[in-house]
Amino acid sequence: MREFAKGPFSLKRAPAPLRLIYGAFLCLVAIGFASQLAFQIGRIGISPWAIATYYRGSDAAEVMVFPKTFGQLLEVTHAHAFVMAVVFLILAHLFVSTSIPERIKTVVLVVAFAGTTGDLVFPWLVRYGAPWCAWLLLAAWMAQGAGNFALLGVSGWECLGLGADV
Repeated sequence: MREFAKGPFSLKRAPAPLRLIYGAFLCLVAIGFASQLAFQIGRIGISPWAIATYYRGSDAAEVMVFPKTFGQLLEVTHAHAFVMAVVFLILAHLFVSTSIPERIKTVVLVVAFAGTTGDLVFPWLVRYGAPWCAWLLLAAWMAQGAGNFALLGVSGWECLGLGADV
């Protein structure tokens, strides 16, 4: 963090040991995101119908699925809100220290933030609102995935000392 306080910080030009630390962090975060994706695909599903069933429950499938309770949603939201906020903060700081154009940085950060926020909010709408809100959650997951992939990819690329000099 001291490096950020020195003035304009460039991830690509950071000392090699610092880039190694950030690169290792990015690898660990990538594993976390991959496990989140595996959970969403394997346990919830990626169709709006599967998402609605996961949160709202159903007895129409081969196995009865109980709706998520208020307490269950609150517990997941509570834990995820803190962890996702810290991960977003760190990834965003690394990302803004890359050499890509400011306009692209802004778009990527807005998409990642909107997707992450939707991932926290839209399960509540699916459960207590309407089943069609599953489309909103699916869109949030796609935005979150695309944004986080860009945050990780660009930052990781520059941790390797690669990328355009601007």
